[in-house]
Amino acid sequence: MTVKVGVFGAAGRMGGTVCEAVLRDPDTELVAAVDPHHEGLDVRTVTGVDAPGLVVGGSFEAMTDAGVEVVVDFTGASAARENLRWCAANGVHAVVGTTGLTEADNDEFRAAFTKSNCVIAPNFAIGAVLMIRLSEIVAPYFESVEVIELHHENKTDAPSGTAMLTVERIAAASSDWLPDPTTTEVLPGARGAKGPADIPVHSIRLKGLVAHQEVMFGTTGQSLVIRHDSYDRSSFMPGVLLAVKRVAHRPGLTLGLDALLDL
Repeated sequence: MTVKVGVFGAAGRMGGTVCEAVLRDPDTELVAAVDPHHEGLDVRTVTGVDAPGLVVGGSFEAMTDAGVEVVVDFTGASAARENLRWCAANGVHAVVGTTGLTEADNDEFRAAFTKSNCVIAPNFAIGAVLMIRLSEIVAPYFESVEVIELHHENKTDAPSGTAMLTVERIAAASSDWLPDPTTTEVLPGARGAKGPADIPVHSIRLKGLVAHQEVMFGTTGQSLVIRHDSYDRSSFMPGVLLAVKRVAHRPGLTLGLDALLDL
């Protein structure tokens, strides 16, 4: 049986890409697309894929009427909070790639998702998940580390959720890092922000980028750089579809795609 999927933020770049991926996958069925700012728009206009009779809805009722089993949300944080509250209250599973959600939000959703399940991941690119896991493995063998994340010009939060998760995992793997030798910042902030274990994190925003990250490790006479690049939003779709198909079997709240990959 196919999974009946609804997409919040369906007319946005990520939302449209998700709609297209769901339509093209034989194991999923796009039954609802919601975006209050584009109500009535033909879904084919968003995806370029035939979806006979399917138009963008403007409210939760479109999800209810379609009998949605799993919702995918790549909206903004404030909209996602309301969408996830609706999912939890109505027993609908949720797959969330929205960034900017807090630990307090996670605590709320952990308590709320009792009738259905929720997967929240800062990055659905499988390569990015592997980058984080490799960084955990490398951390104990090096003395210095810095993280540089690079994103498109419309990303509003910094550092990215992926960068923050990377630093948290590295710090958990090793807290023994050389101190920053800088005594004078000619320009305040030149050394970036400090994450857990005082690991420096640098955020770059440039038109033409999508989502990229480098983790740079150094020790005596050598360095190791682990880099992941997403050149197109389609890079996130295998991970999104994986989560859509597995969320029903992951009770409660799951944080991170790695839990679905058994890493």
